[in-house]
Amino acid sequence: MPRFFSYNSSAGMSDLSNLFEDCLQLSGDGENNDESLRCISEKLQLEIEASRWDTNKWFLIYSAALIFFMQAGFAMLCAGSVRMKNVQNTMLKNLLDACGAALGFFSVGYAFAFGGQFDRDDTTFIGSTNFFMMNVENESYWLFQFAFAATSATIVAGTLAERCQMVAYLCYSVLLTGFVYPVVAHSVWSNNGFLSAFNKDPFLGVGVIDFAGSGVVHVTGGITALFATVILGPRKGRFYDTRGNPLRKPKPFPGHSVALQMLGTFILWFGWYGFNPGSALTISNIRVQGEVASHAAVNTTLSAASACVVALFSNLIIKERLKGEAQFDLIKAMNGSLGGLVAITAGCSVVEPWAAVVIGTLAGFIYLGASKLLIMYRLDDAVDAIPVHLFNGIWGVLAVGFFASPSKMSLVYENDDHVGWFYSWSRGSGDASLLACQVCGILFICGWVISIMFPFFIWLNYLGWFRADSLEELVGLDISYHGGSVSNPEEVKSEYMEAFKRQKQLRQRKGSRQPQSGETTTDEENGNGAIPEDIPM
Repeated sequence: MPRFFSYNSSAGMSDLSNLFEDCLQLSGDGENNDESLRCISEKLQLEIEASRWDTNKWFLIYSAALIFFMQAGFAMLCAGSVRMKNVQNTMLKNLLDACGAALGFFSVGYAFAFGGQFDRDDTTFIGSTNFFMMNVENESYWLFQFAFAATSATIVAGTLAERCQMVAYLCYSVLLTGFVYPVVAHSVWSNNGFLSAFNKDPFLGVGVIDFAGSGVVHVTGGITALFATVILGPRKGRFYDTRGNPLRKPKPFPGHSVALQMLGTFILWFGWYGFNPGSALTISNIRVQGEVASHAAVNTTLSAASACVVALFSNLIIKERLKGEAQFDLIKAMNGSLGGLVAITAGCSVVEPWAAVVIGTLAGFIYLGASKLLIMYRLDDAVDAIPVHLFNGIWGVLAVGFFASPSKMSLVYENDDHVGWFYSWSRGSGDASLLACQVCGILFICGWVISIMFPFFIWLNYLGWFRADSLEELVGLDISYHGGSVSNPEEVKSEYMEAFKRQKQLRQRKGSRQPQSGETTTDEENGNGAIPEDIPM
């Protein structure tokens, strides 16, 4: 993400209609023409600067709106990917992600990420000013950065769908956006970050190049999702039977609406035009920033398209070889395109269009391989968010180390001393400083997130706040948490509903009567979700 320039526009807000009259009065009613012209020139320059400043603000607000609209894309994608008995619960959790992110980023998140970056030039691990938005000069910049933080939190929501408690969602959203993500953003994007390309003494002479967040946003969210699902475990019946024995073949849990998934994918692709081009941060500078934004938009399109086609037809060939029948899998195509969008996010402004096609092509293969890898290790990802965001986020950061163009690096970062490794070989040097920076950036992000979020999820699980009750999961979280009746009777067996009603009655009875001294209660009476043995899975 390019350096953000601060400017005070209060001096340039005079009314243009009075500009000439003011200058004439200052120069003695036009008696001194040189003085009048000088006055008019200075005031016009101030008005131009003020207009540019306001234009940049509107650009950030517009980009932030596009990025926040991606929350609707995530919601539609998640809703379409789960079974009908969990749709309402999934939608609410997506909403809680955005709300928790707003509160966390407002209170301390922005301060930790960008606080004080214009007031000092030394290297710091974390920001220390602007808590609760105090003394934030540019609120549009806060809004833009909040949209990024909310995106990072929402990535986790789909992975844990259909089996996670409501409290856990709000807790991790606040922690991730209020502390974990801000430290990553500060390290890579702030002027004071030790990995930042804008540090006065950048790491290895170049710093980490992550223009719009393949690492900062997507790897952060993806690695959080990975360790969360390791602790949470798979959905009931996905990989294991009722006795806990591994199934020979994982049971598929198809989503109830491919149409919603498709809608979500297109909304996300649309929102990415705020995500990547918007990371230029300014649009009014003559030629330069407009060129950066437009180039980022073109590369975003090419990478997504390439990844979609590769994922679709590669999966088609694999299925045809294994089953003897060609199958066009829409889900693979959609997730492939999302993987391509994630992969190009880091380098969309510094790679050439042909490189964007290569990055997207490899992203399609990486998505397919990573998706198979999760199933092999029995990790349940309801929306394939981990292959899309984590694996392709890592690839996107590394791709910059290979494909960063000298001309684009000079245009965006004003430094072409260390460029992509392939270009370095063409220079006859083989300099891999940028690639080394990218690797270090990935290691730092993964190490930092794991060190905080892994113990946090273990703590949530220990308190019993993480995973939903077993019986509640079987009947569906919509009924368990939101009341109402079964939307699709074919998804929920009548035995489950009868057991759930009995458990609910026992809980109500327990709340109205305390056990006598020495009296014991059964697991079902305690309401811990014990499932009667006569109920089939």
